[in-house]
Amino acid sequence: MYRITKEFHFSASHQLSHLPSDHQCARLHGHNYIVVVELASAELNSDGFVRDYHELKPLKSYIDDTFDHRHLNEVLNVHSTAENMARHFFDWCKARWPETAAVKISETSKTWAEYRP
Repeated sequence: MYRITKEFHFSASHQLSHLPSDHQCARLHGHNYIVVVELASAELNSDGFVRDYHELKPLKSYIDDTFDHRHLNEVLNVHSTAENMARHFFDWCKARWPETAAVKISETSKTWAEYRP
């Protein structure tokens, strides 16, 4: 199996107001997010790629236009956890690129959430 990944960055605020009021994530705060999309294929295309990285540019545009410097509670229709965001980006990518295998989201340098069916 061939696998490729590409990393994208954005900054945004969110608030997990469904958590107890003494939980730090219940307060309004922000992160510098990292999104890593993974594509996989048993075969390479005629150019020798799983997919040309340039073809992933629509994801950068989507992130920049919809998520960057936004309040995620106003963007997503689910709790704005890293886990839900990983699933959101996976579904968005899978609809465009069938080779999508997983999406990972980082909120901090020490934390990652991944959605991989």
